[in-house]
Amino acid sequence: MKKSSASGVRPDSANSREARPAVDIKTMPYHKYKPFRGVELADRTWPTKQLTQAPRWCSVDLRDGNQALIEPMNPREKMYMFELLLEIGFKEIEVGFPAASQPDFDFVRTLIDKNLIPEDVTIQVLCQAREELIDLTTEALSGAPRAIFHIYNSTSTLQRKVVFGMDQRQIIDLALQGIDWIAEKTQVLTDTDLTLEYSPESFTGTETDFAIEICEAVCTRWWDSGHEEKVIINLPATVELATPNAYADQIEYFCRNFAHRDRVVISLHTHNDRGTGVAASELGLLAGAERVEGTLFGNGERTGNADLVALAMNFFSQGMDPRLDLTDMPRIVEVAQSCNKLPVHARHPYAGELVFTAFSGSHQDAIRKGFAQLEGGEWAVPYLPIDPTDVKSSYRETVRVNSQSGKGGVAFLLEENFGVTLTRPHLIEFAGITQALSEQQGGELTPTAIWQAFVDNYASREGHYRLIDYQLVSDQSRQQCRIRLAVGNREMSLEGTGAGPIEAFVEALRQSLNESFEISDYHEQALGEGSDAKALAQIAIRSQNKGIFFGIGISKNTVTASFEAILASLNRRWKSTR
Repeated sequence: MKKSSASGVRPDSANSREARPAVDIKTMPYHKYKPFRGVELADRTWPTKQLTQAPRWCSVDLRDGNQALIEPMNPREKMYMFELLLEIGFKEIEVGFPAASQPDFDFVRTLIDKNLIPEDVTIQVLCQAREELIDLTTEALSGAPRAIFHIYNSTSTLQRKVVFGMDQRQIIDLALQGIDWIAEKTQVLTDTDLTLEYSPESFTGTETDFAIEICEAVCTRWWDSGHEEKVIINLPATVELATPNAYADQIEYFCRNFAHRDRVVISLHTHNDRGTGVAASELGLLAGAERVEGTLFGNGERTGNADLVALAMNFFSQGMDPRLDLTDMPRIVEVAQSCNKLPVHARHPYAGELVFTAFSGSHQDAIRKGFAQLEGGEWAVPYLPIDPTDVKSSYRETVRVNSQSGKGGVAFLLEENFGVTLTRPHLIEFAGITQALSEQQGGELTPTAIWQAFVDNYASREGHYRLIDYQLVSDQSRQQCRIRLAVGNREMSLEGTGAGPIEAFVEALRQSLNESFEISDYHEQALGEGSDAKALAQIAIRSQNKGIFFGIGISKNTVTASFEAILASLNRRWKSTR
């Protein structure tokens, strides 16, 4: 069956009408912006290199990711996320900004006081280069077996000019003062194996030579204070300003020209303002970095952080140990969504609900042939870069629906075969109905069976209310609706007025039957074409204290279809209260 248009009218032939005139496109104000100018690196080497092993990973879900949430994680959710990060295998976890809020301070203390940090895991805390904040951060770390003290100050040309009103020398002095305070105040942490991490915030917007200068000064001051261990130098794309290759040039230039390269670990912390955070991290690793900070599924400020799930799985897909265990991807998604209260996109690489789903018939055919020809242990299936079972998923053709199918399959079949689109809440409910039906029948559901289940569950053929007849009378700007209705075993006559037929019908039900509800969603479309076309009305009613109920009506008359859909919704509500 072909899909119908919303009106049920076939478009005119292209040959019977004039060509549509060209559309004028309004010019966007691109003159406001200047192109990014990176470092001059004519002899760059990173383009010819190949990644051969995964980097050191550091999760910042509990700090950067948490700060990005509309509703930050509560203590229970933080602990839930922390346990997940441990299970995945993170050995470095930024657990908070303890000087910025009491909840962050308390969470760090809970981890330490209750001995919840495994012996091979290092916690990381963030702090600005301010004395009172360094005092609080040191207090928060008391008793920690291993910790990374992550200090930062902004170094970019724009922030020096607009925010701080400082020159380069003043910015260096600010950073060195912070290092002096840390060296002095952390002397009390006698039981803590302490590592310094320094970030020239907004590195991408900083003159690279100046970034080298300030980082060298910070390291020298730290080593001069009696510390000999390697310093982590984190070079963040706090704001992504250019294509990933420009970031890679900055990283390679920094690594080449830093005076004590063998005494530092170069770390990356990319954001996703241009949508290339993952690519920038990968190219930054090619350029010489050894460590990556990011979050699960890229949650973070503005457009997010580097997506560590995608990054690690990219290594896995190239035959390398990702150094993280992402086997139980459905559970990782569930925990992340529960804690962050943000959805993981259905097409998210490796983890989305539909990422291993093929809608296209040609894709389905190629994938089936790939499965049939698999030999040995090497994976080689068209359109599937990894074996879905490696992350507890499976390949799905959504034109086929059985007990294992999700919302996508049901939605696809209804739209493809009957031209019917459901709202997401309605689709979620109906997907549960089709799943139960498939489990009961023990096999695949045909499109006809799915349509019949849709009609059987949401049309008002049986129930407490049944429409017998109605009459509409127009009175200036108002309409009167006179209804004959079967209510149980009785027949009743009702009247109501409103701006239109539906409002009048609803008002009649409210006045005569004491029904308390409101219509929360209404959609109408055509089924079929020409003289055989019918109207399909979809209604959702919101009933006080009883939730939302869906109903449909099908009739050649659009008003009748709407009235039937309202009664179907009410009948489903009555059925639910029995």
